[in-house]
Amino acid sequence: MTRYVIGPDVAVALARSGAVVREEHQLLAPALLRSQVLTLLHAAVQRGELTRGEAEGLLTHVRGLRLRLLGDRVLQRVAWDLADRWGWPDTYDAEYVALTRLQADALVTLDERLAAAASTVVRVAAMSELT
Repeated sequence: MTRYVIGPDVAVALARSGAVVREEHQLLAPALLRSQVLTLLHAAVQRGELTRGEAEGLLTHVRGLRLRLLGDRVLQRVAWDLADRWGWPDTYDAEYVALTRLQADALVTLDERLAAAASTVVRVAAMSELT
């Protein structure tokens, strides 16, 4: 079993494409993913890119992913240290890298800045590995 940490961008992309994650993979994310996905979809509705019904359908798809959400003290400490290391003003993205470092085999993100930083401490995988 390969364990992947996914970000909200990947969760929404999986929902938009209707992709099914291969059974032998386990998906992980920090607990903050729920709020970030909700915010991404709400913003898309506000911009007129999606209707509320479409956004709710995507949210339902994301909720249906076999996704383990985590967020303990060790994760927070490592995220803090990584954010300091990279000079980031917050720890949100660092939580994804920290979780990958602590419990997963690779991080999957569509964010090039995050991928570049993360690749210095963890393996970064393409979304195509999931499906």
